[in-house]
Parts: sequence; structure tokens; C-alpha cells
Amino acid sequence: MGIVNLTPDSFSDGGQHAGTTQALRHAEQLLREGAAILDVGAESSRPGASVVPAQEELGRLMPFLREVVRWEVPISVDTCKPEVMQAVLDLGVDIVNDIWALRQAGAESVVAAHPRCGVCLMHMHRDPQSMQVHTMTGDVLQTVGDFLAERLQTLTVQGVAADRLVLDPGIGFGKTVAQNFRLLARQADLLQLGRPVLAGWSRKSSLGAVLAHQGEVPEPSGRQAASVAAALLAVQQGASLVRVHDVKPTVDALKVWAAVQAEGLVP
Repeated sequence: MGIVNLTPDSFSDGGQHAGTTQALRHAEQLLREGAAILDVGAESSRPGASVVPAQEELGRLMPFLREVVRWEVPISVDTCKPEVMQAVLDLGVDIVNDIWALRQAGAESVVAAHPRCGVCLMHMHRDPQSMQVHTMTGDVLQTVGDFLAERLQTLTVQGVAADRLVLDPGIGFGKTVAQNFRLLARQADLLQLGRPVLAGWSRKSSLGAVLAHQGEVPEPSGRQAASVAAALLAVQQGASLVRVHDVKPTVDALKVWAAVQAEGLVP
């Protein structure tokens, strides 16, 4: 999944692609570099981010989406608001990627009423405004696994076919650095839930923490190699999807990994 941020306050790219023209140019580049899905967001979920009203979010999304839905490539929209979900699905978007895992009032109904859209259910501790102020405690793998199992069960009971659902452990969303790396090390355990796993490590602060040298933490744009390494490890631990900013180096690394795997040398 190649990331297209339509936000002026993204932690990763500082609003470089917030305008429609810039965003479309960026999306074209991501596809040329090998992205299989475009993941589009118009509300930042960085720690401390302000909530964007639905009409403002749609105002950022719709000019871009009206053009890109004609490209006949899979499109995911990163949103938690049911009215935004309904509008983008009506336009022809394929996937809802929700950091709240459809817990906002009305979100489950929108998805349940749609005949075939894909859905990514993510674990988040608390909310973007407070998640890194009061981080998780306890067994992160158990907590995340139980949460995703509950959301999966709830959606299937409402008639959403399980094969429409993908699970995301929510790297960085209210977890400590150690908890994030434990989730990566034990990510394969989540496959026991029977659904594909999406991993979103790209440029995250936990990578910055392990890269820090003499108190200097690299900016998000300086975490490319670490992001590629984390994506590769996530795939090795069973992830079917990786959500990334740096598509070409990630695709190149995965091609090398796949070539070795084809020889039976990678477990």
C-alpha cells in the first residue's frame, strides 16, 4: 500500500502532497514504483493531532478521489467517520482503512450495508490525542489479539463476510517502543485469527528511537532504510500487506527476499 497524505500536518511528509495536483502526481509515482493499492488519508492520526470535521475531510478527499477512481487501481481511504466512508464508497473506493476499527457510531452499519468493500480493522489504545501520553500496559500481544478477535467476531455477526476483513496491530498507536517490537517479533501469532495482517511501520517513531545516536533522533524522512527493514521483517512474520511511504525501496527489498524464498532458504 502506497501512502498518499492529503493532510497539511502529516508527521511523515509535512503536507508535501496536500494539494490535489501534487497528490495525483505522487500517486502516479507510487504506482510506477510498484504500489498495488493507494491508501489515501485526509485526517492526520499522529499523536496529538486535531480532529478534522467531516466536511473538511471530504473537501480534501473528493477532488483527488474523483480523478483517481478512474484509474482502475485499488483505493483505500483511511477514515473513521461513517459519513466519509459512505461518500467515498459511493464514489467507488474499494477499501475502508479505519484506525478505530469501525467503533465510531454508524461505521459498522455503513460497511455492513456495502456488498463487497474491504475493511482494515486496526488496534488503537485510547485515541490520537492521548494515546502516547498514556501508553498501554500489560501483555500487548494478548490485548491486541483479543481486541482484533472481538472486532472480527462483531463484524461477521453483522453479516460482513470474513474474507472482506484485514487486521492491523496498530504499530505506534498507544504502544511503547518495546511493545511495538514485541508485536513485530510475535506478529505471526495474529495469523491464528484466520485473517490477513497489514503492517504499518513506515517512518514510525519506534524506528527513530532505535536509530537515535548521541541523543539525535532522525527525522521521519531519514528512516527509510529502517522502514524497509521493518516491512521486510513484517512480511517474513506473515504480513500480507505493508503500508509504506517509500514504495520502490520496499518493493526492491521484497523482490530479493522472494527470490531467496523461492529457493527454499527462508522459513
